[in-house]
Formats: sequence, C-alpha cells, structure tokens
Amino acid sequence: MTKNAVYPSTRRIALTILLGLAPASVFAQQSGPFRLEESTIADIQNAIKTGQVTCQGIVQAYINRAKAYNGMCTALVTKDGKPIPAAMGPVRAGSPVRYPTQTVPVSSVLPNYDKYLGPPMELGRMESTVSDPSVQSQFGMRVGIPNAGQVNALETINIRGERSVTCKGDFDKAPSAGPLPAGAPKVCEEFRKQPDALERAAELDTRYGTNPDLATYPLYCAVMSLKNWYDAKDMRSTGGNDINYAMDVPREDSPDIADLREKGAIIYAIATAKATGVGGGGGGGGGGNANAASVLLDGNMGYGVWGGQTCNPYDTERVPRGTSNGSGTSVAANLVSCSICEQTSASCKGPASRNNVVNLLTTKGILMDGGPGHSNPGDRAGIHCRTVGDAVKVLDAIKGFDAKDIFSALPPGIIPKEPYASFLADASQKSLQGMRIAIVREFMVKHTANDVAISDHLDKEIKTVLRDKLGAELVESVDPLYDDDPAVPNMKYTFQQAFKEILPKVVPEFFLRTTNSGELLFAVPGWDVRTVEYMVALATGKAPLSDKLNLRSITGGTSIAGGGVAMAEYLINRGDERVKDQESLRANSKSERLVVPGGSTGASNSGEGRVAQNSISYLKMQTVMRMVIQKVMSENKIDAFVNPEQTTPPYKLGGPGEPEVNNRPTISCCTGFTALIGAPEIDVPAGYSQIVYEPQYVLSPDKKQYLEVTGTVKSMLPNPMPISLMFWAGPGNEPWLIKAASAYEAATRHRVPPKGFGKVPGEP
Repeated sequence: MTKNAVYPSTRRIALTILLGLAPASVFAQQSGPFRLEESTIADIQNAIKTGQVTCQGIVQAYINRAKAYNGMCTALVTKDGKPIPAAMGPVRAGSPVRYPTQTVPVSSVLPNYDKYLGPPMELGRMESTVSDPSVQSQFGMRVGIPNAGQVNALETINIRGERSVTCKGDFDKAPSAGPLPAGAPKVCEEFRKQPDALERAAELDTRYGTNPDLATYPLYCAVMSLKNWYDAKDMRSTGGNDINYAMDVPREDSPDIADLREKGAIIYAIATAKATGVGGGGGGGGGGNANAASVLLDGNMGYGVWGGQTCNPYDTERVPRGTSNGSGTSVAANLVSCSICEQTSASCKGPASRNNVVNLLTTKGILMDGGPGHSNPGDRAGIHCRTVGDAVKVLDAIKGFDAKDIFSALPPGIIPKEPYASFLADASQKSLQGMRIAIVREFMVKHTANDVAISDHLDKEIKTVLRDKLGAELVESVDPLYDDDPAVPNMKYTFQQAFKEILPKVVPEFFLRTTNSGELLFAVPGWDVRTVEYMVALATGKAPLSDKLNLRSITGGTSIAGGGVAMAEYLINRGDERVKDQESLRANSKSERLVVPGGSTGASNSGEGRVAQNSISYLKMQTVMRMVIQKVMSENKIDAFVNPEQTTPPYKLGGPGEPEVNNRPTISCCTGFTALIGAPEIDVPAGYSQIVYEPQYVLSPDKKQYLEVTGTVKSMLPNPMPISLMFWAGPGNEPWLIKAASAYEAATRHRVPPKGFGKVPGEP
C-alpha cells in the first residue's frame, strides 16, 4: 500500500533552505561490535550488511529478551493478602504466562478499610477468559511488584502456535509440516500460510543476505510492535479486549501497519494496552464484569482485559501511563526497535515521557489511525522509538495520503517534498540559531509540591540547552500562577488575546457552558457572558475574559458525535462470523469496568449521533484552537512551543494520583491539548526526577468513598524516574519540531536504558 506523493508548498521549500540537510553525525551508528541493546534501525541494518548478524538472528534475539523480561509484574490486592493457587496465562515466547501467587492485603493500599461503608471494592481475583477458558487473567485491584524484572509489554508475539487463540498450537503449524490436526477451524488452513516473524526474517535473509535493498526497504529488519488497538493480519487483534471472535485474527492490516511491512519492517508483536471501549456489558463474561454497586480503583493503570497490566521498567511499582503503555514500555526495555502507538488525549506522550522514549505525533491525517474506532477525529497514530532519528525514519516510510482515511484529505504542501529526515539537526554550537521557541508557562504552573522539582528542572533545561547552547531565541507566555521570568521576554500577543478575538465570533456557545450545579463556567463579574453585548465587548477589547479560561481549561467539554458509527463500520469490515455488531460483541466479550475513586465513570463519546448536552463539537473546537494557535504563532513569529510533558512523578500502580487542581489534569500537564488541535508533537527524554510527595488515599467523612489528596511529605523515589520535554506547533510544522527536538536530544543524550533489563545470555 504505497501512499500517494504530495507536493511541497513555497513555505516548505523556504524552510528546507533554512534548515538544510541533516548532518552526517545525526545518523551515527554504533562503533565496534554490534549490540542489540539500545540499537537503532541503522545499527541493525549496518550489522546485517557487515555480516555480524542476520535478520533472523535479530528477531530471535528479541524473542529471547521477551522470554526473559515479558512476564507478569503485578500482584492482586485481596481482602487478607493470603496466597492464591497458581494460574497460567497465554503462551508468550514459548512458555505460558505464570501469575504471582502472593497477594497484597487491601488494608495496605486503602487506609481505614475496616471503616469503609461504601459499595464493595472490586478486589483482585483470577478468572478464566472468554476467548480461551484454559487461560486465566487478573481482574480487580492490582499493584506493581517492586523490582519485578518483568514488564508485560507484549500481549502477543508473532510466533507460530501462539499468535492466535483461534489457531493456537498445532492449528498453526507450517504447511510444510503436514496437514492440520482433526478439529482445526477451517480458517486456520489459510491463516497458517502466513509466515511468522522468524520466517519473514528468514525470507529477507535468503533474498538479500548481507546486501539489503534499503532504498526499497528503508525499515529493513526493524522489529516493530504495535498498540493492540491496531489490526495485524497475522496476529490476534482484539483491541486488548477478551472477545471470542470466530477468528481472532482480522482479514487485513491497519493501513499504516501494511505500509510498515511494505517498507521491510518485521511486524513482530502486539503491545499490551488498555482495552478499547468496545466490550460493553460482556454478557458472556460472567464474573468478569464489575457489579453495578462496586468500585474499582484504576489508579491510571491502563489495564488490558486480555493482555493484562504493563509496568514501568524504571520502577515496576509505578505506572507506565496511558493506553499505549505497552508500546512505550516495549521500546524502553529494548524488547523491540520501535512501536506504533495511538493517542486520543495523552496515550502516546504519557508512555513516552514515563518510559524514557521518543514520541512523534504528526498533523492529523499524515498517518492513519487503525482498528476499532479509527474514524474518531481525536485519534492519531504515533511513533515510539528510542531516538528522534528512528522515529523520523519510520515516519518517512509510512507518511502520506491514504484513501481509507477520511482525515488524510490534506492540502498539498502539508507534507514537504524533502524527507523529514532532512530536517534533523545535530548538537553543534548554535544549531538552532534563527529559531524562535515559546515556553508555554500555562503547563509549568506549580500546582502542588509535586510539580515544583520537574517544572524548575525543565525550565533550566530549556534556557541552558535550547537558548544558551543551541542558540534558539526564547519567548514565554504569561500565566498568573507562574512568576514572570525576567530572563525571558514575554510574547507580545497572548493566547488570551486570541481567545477574545476568536471565541465570540466562531464559537459563542462556549460561554454558555455551566457547571454541574448550573453556574456559568466562565462568568465575569458585571457582565452576562451569554449576551451579544458581552461577546461584542470582549471581541473589541472592552470586556475582560474570565481568569478561569486558559490553555489548561479551554479543551474541556468537547463531545464527538456518532461515536458508535466507527465501531459498527469496523465490525462490518472485519466480517467475523460470530461477532458482527454491538449486540453480538457484548454477548461474546468480557470487560472490566474502571471507576475512579469518587465513583464516577467517564467516556470520550457515546454511540449517539449527536453532540452531548452542555458540550461543544470536538471538530468545531479543533478548528477554533487551530485558529488560535496559528494566530499566536504568526503574531509572535514563533516556530515551535515547548513545555514539560508532565510535572508530576509517575504514580504507583493501583495507588492514588495527584488530584486535579487549577485545571491541571491528574495524568498530564496538557492531556488533550495537542490532541484536540490535531497538531504535531515530539516528546524527548529530558532527564530524571527523584523527589516525590506521594499522593494518598483518604476515607471520606461519610466513609463511603476514597478520595485522592496531594502528598505533604517529601521523599526520594527509590529509582530516578524519566521526565520529558514536549515540542509542539500548529498543523504542518513537523520540520521545525524535528529540528528542535533532534538538536536537543543530540545536545543532552539523557536516555539511559532501565536497570535490570540488560543483555541476556547469547545476545549480540
């Protein structure tokens, strides 16, 4: 599936002249003998060309790492903490998953549990799956095991006999091994003709040996995982759900996954991730569905009903963050070369920053989301790699128009004629001379004690590296909750000025939004913000804007109409004989309801074909915010924005998070912002944090629920945790971000692989 070419705009040609071609040092390879750990795609290809290793040897080495490090890393939380019987999960890398038998008493997680009077908690338990009753899975409350040495990042590996439940074991033996055993489903006869990852690698070795055709196959032998929300035609693909499809392997790849194959990548594994919201009530699931009067504390874990829970390799007690957690973790722990993630709000950026890898998100439409719900205007495919250079290499291989993607109707010139790799920069003195970068202070506010250390550290990084060493010119936005920095000039035209000009004329209904109690969200003393009089006064600078309205708050309250259409279309196109629509999906699936500590549930959209009451169309706000961002960039001559991806350390798995304050979400400083505008973003490792004020659960006064409260006791994290800088800009500005992010990466080299996941015996 080769995507159609696009033509450059005049602006892109000028940008290319300004940035120039990437210096050779950007593509520097390992010196000396090849090492798999921390290898880039170029390192792998060079090792093959020099005869140090074969592609099949690379794949086998990654399988060996999966055998060593892809086991379970969470323990169940039970009433008394007593051991449970041994249980087995699916086969991965040649052996069944073994679940821990030791459990943790709930009293060690929830204080004063003996006084709790609310609905019963969903305590931890093992249950059989719907897809394969011989396979069990963890359900209910879980916590991370300290120093587990395992991450559970890959839920399915592309190895014969274990890559499908429908066609498992001998039902997937190679055609050369003889006929299938009696009782094999008919679909397995055709399925087994597809090579697994080792066989595909052997095909490449046979055809090319030590002379791979890198012009045709730029991703030659890049070993890739993909978030379980994407479809792969040779592996179980169920969106992370426990769904009993008649055939658990879909008919075709998601579009960008097909492009990866065509460019020489090895589609090696499905990465563990939180299940897509497609399981419904799960009538066939029995006890796996949470009782309506029960509470499960998710703890921002991102649990996959089929794949289980992924852990952070830098500290397996802590969250890997986001639904794409297996994608980021598999790259971080050197279980794959790169991975394709998916982001609706923070699902790519979160796992990148918490797991010390690079995240690259493009303007909506340059890459295509795939799998269940791929028509969602907020979803985007992203790229996780260990270096900016590798992420850009993957982008260059799969970018472009795709007829199946309604969002890739991009104007010519959004994608430059030159490869994105031509915009990579090195760490030479003043390599960012001429770039104007704006620090977004709205996302650096020190809301609680936990925000201080990371915010201050990254403020220093921005000034000493981007400005002093690399020569970028800095300006900053202004937020009343962040002290104005005399060392950085202020933007002359602010986000608030853009709000005043644009909101009243384009989305006046924004000011009609109310709180749950009916009060206007953005009331202004002395004005009725619902009136035309106020709108005109605001647009002409004669009325003030609510001080509650800023970049942190403006993205809330959007709604996506017709959310059920995309899933219904997906099921029709998948063409499964058993699961054909939402009703049969619910009847053949098992899900786990995730409820936050206060007892409320959340959903990104409903199956209804209209915008929810008291909310605004997502696409309308996307258009508005693109106008705002572009106006601010143009008025201030800004090339890129920068801010921390997050300002709080990763929370404990199963534990409380930092409560929302000042519109700083609990999971990221800027959770849905760049997602809403569909704009490019690159997140780059920016060092480590070791200070933490651990958030706490406290029992509410009526003893009916647990509340999250910010910590007050300063302590040191047992393992320094990664933090990340986030570069972003308006749509179509990928080249500027690639230049800034790659120069910063080259100047700092912050990424260090996690301890405890080093070289395994026999690994190159």
